[in-house]
Amino acid sequence: MDIISSLATGFEVAFSPINLFYVTLGVVVGTVIGLIPGLGPVTAIALLLPLTFNLDAATAIMLLAGIYYGSMYGGRIPAILLRLPGDASSVVTTFDGYPLAKQGKAGSALGLTAIASFIGGTVAIIGLTFLAPTLATFAAGIGAPDLFALALIGLLMIIFIGQGSKAKAMITGGLGILVASIGLDPISGAERLTFGSLDLLSGIDIVAVAVGLFGIGETLYNAEHGFHAGMKKMKLDRTLPSRADWLLSRMAILRSSILGFFVGVIPGGGGTVSSVLAYGVERKISKRPEKFGKGAIEGLAATETADNASSNSAFIPLLTLGVPPNPVLALIFGALLLQNITPGPTMINEHPEVFWGVIASMYIGNILLLALNLPLIRIFVQVLRLRGSVMAPIILVVAICGVFSVRNSLFDVAVAIVFGIIGYLLRKASFDLGPFILGFILGPILEVQFRRSMLVSDGDFGVFLDRPLSLAVILIIMAVIVQGVLTKVRARQRKLREEAHPESVYV
Repeated sequence: MDIISSLATGFEVAFSPINLFYVTLGVVVGTVIGLIPGLGPVTAIALLLPLTFNLDAATAIMLLAGIYYGSMYGGRIPAILLRLPGDASSVVTTFDGYPLAKQGKAGSALGLTAIASFIGGTVAIIGLTFLAPTLATFAAGIGAPDLFALALIGLLMIIFIGQGSKAKAMITGGLGILVASIGLDPISGAERLTFGSLDLLSGIDIVAVAVGLFGIGETLYNAEHGFHAGMKKMKLDRTLPSRADWLLSRMAILRSSILGFFVGVIPGGGGTVSSVLAYGVERKISKRPEKFGKGAIEGLAATETADNASSNSAFIPLLTLGVPPNPVLALIFGALLLQNITPGPTMINEHPEVFWGVIASMYIGNILLLALNLPLIRIFVQVLRLRGSVMAPIILVVAICGVFSVRNSLFDVAVAIVFGIIGYLLRKASFDLGPFILGFILGPILEVQFRRSMLVSDGDFGVFLDRPLSLAVILIIMAVIVQGVLTKVRARQRKLREEAHPESVYV
């Protein structure tokens, strides 16, 4: 009952006119920011942070939080309609979102994205409300071996999400890991693959790579093969998923809400890892895995649900431990410090109006996000009616401006153009681009956590078996590999029997 009464107090704070205005403003601004590839919540919050100095502490954090989860949804719109991922976590959205748009189901895809994000976010906020102290204690015990194991299972998903040849998926995944290693060694600080270039010292920016591969590369490919070739006539009468879509997606949404919530609690987890894991899990257990990457509505639902759930549950380590799990929440952490509030175990008692007010505002913001974006789907989908001669220049300009805005770097623009050409060539050679970007994202996480584990254990590999979480994940990985091998062996044996006794097939 203490939690319920505290939450009620939080709603009193959140429903004050000024706070309600700033929550709404944050959601709207966040959605608009998400529409611009490369801008993202980090840049937006960094720019708006000085404007919060004169606001009440609770009001300031409500505004910044609204921008955060508003931009998470907004970034899905160009990812689905134009295959322009605005950040790392929206890359997985393009796998099935863009094929659905090409099939004339953009409205259904955007509608399901809004609903799945709402459900995932709501589940996470409920968990944040009732389980924050307990889960914060659990998250505090997460170490480098556990994060390594989680990254390893995410990297394993490259094999499952790649379209066509498994060998090609592994090659492109390996190339992604190689490109991600360019720059300074994260542990020793030594230069790697920089070839004396000062621009390469800071590494290759994820937005430049993602926008180049998926945005510029796709535009070049479509320009050659006919823009929107094969795209069906737009069905603008539907802005909500059909009953069949809902039946296919409902269990994926449930599973991904839980998975995303727990991954978000772990520092270093976040939306990218949770969306990759959720997508891989759904493809693995699906009765129609061949549809994934070609417009599987449940694949899109899984990634969006997990991403939004993890984005909201990431507030648990921030508010209860004082540990910001990602760059966005690190800025919100700074905003709290500027308000003379130190996030951590004492915050809930010392500043209950801020703690519970922010949580209550997340319920409100999540509802506002759904209510504001569903009616706008028809407007968003109109972009697909533009002619290719108009669409291509718009996409290229938006892509280049978005990349430049991240670090104000012309070098990043050049990187995006180079990777656009690479993406175009890989598409022509029938290589799937998804494994490349996943290798690029997860490779550095895997390396850093592995080397930290080795440093802590003095090179003892047993450290991965001594911790319950890492041991459990490694056992899951082994079970998946063994199950995959057994499936291959059984299929081969069945084929040999059919070849030896072909008449038995018709009996």
